[in-house]
Amino acid sequence: MIEFFTNIDITSPVGIIILISAGFVVGIINTFAGSGSAITYSLFMLLGLPSGAANGTLRLGVVMQTLAASFTFKKGNILDVKKGLFLGVPTVIGSLTGAQIAVSIDKNLFEILVGVAVIIMLITVFFKPDKWIKGQADKVKPKPTYLQVFIFFLIGIYGGFIHIGVGIFLLSGLVLNAGYDLVKANALKVFIVLLYSPFALAIYIYNDQVAYIMGSIAALGNLLGGIVASRFALTKGAGAIRVILIIVLTFFAAKMFGLFNLLLY
Repeated sequence: MIEFFTNIDITSPVGIIILISAGFVVGIINTFAGSGSAITYSLFMLLGLPSGAANGTLRLGVVMQTLAASFTFKKGNILDVKKGLFLGVPTVIGSLTGAQIAVSIDKNLFEILVGVAVIIMLITVFFKPDKWIKGQADKVKPKPTYLQVFIFFLIGIYGGFIHIGVGIFLLSGLVLNAGYDLVKANALKVFIVLLYSPFALAIYIYNDQVAYIMGSIAALGNLLGGIVASRFALTKGAGAIRVILIIVLTFFAAKMFGLFNLLLY
């Protein structure tokens, strides 16, 4: 199987179909919840990119999918642009920091901590659905609190570090702390990722860790996936997003704790 991918010409019809298809799936998963970038991250490595370049290259697709989804959410009068800009500033600063210090954190410990956090979120989503579906209007403020600034700065660090799963953390901050329901939080999440992703991408470009042809082909799929998922979110509402979020959280937690490796073994 690995040899099949290593021998693929990414500009051939087969290569283009694989990259666009993967990008499309990633665009859908990322727009609904997060962690979908693990797919393109793994695919890029199978196609021969080192981990650093794979991490940088997937940012091209992230920019495209969030741009398309943000436009759709704005058109549907769901996106709170002003609040997104307020929360986007600390997230951008955090992402720049995270992209710079990515290699200084022990990977195994980092993944365990993230896995624990994801399980906590999964329990909250599963057993306290009202907080996610209906939101908490009393917590929604025109400007972010100091705690929110700190929370989104930390999320930005994670997003700059690896990006995979950042949407899940953004959703938890926007719903549980900022008080938004899932639909509005999802729109804000996408917009905030759009704000910080170009800055993180610039750092990877500066360090020559972006494969432009491979990333651009996959990004076309990301773009289409972002459009499809954002339109579905507008029509189906928070209930449908919650179900998808539970599924994504379950798989993401299993991946972080290596359960897939145990099953394969």
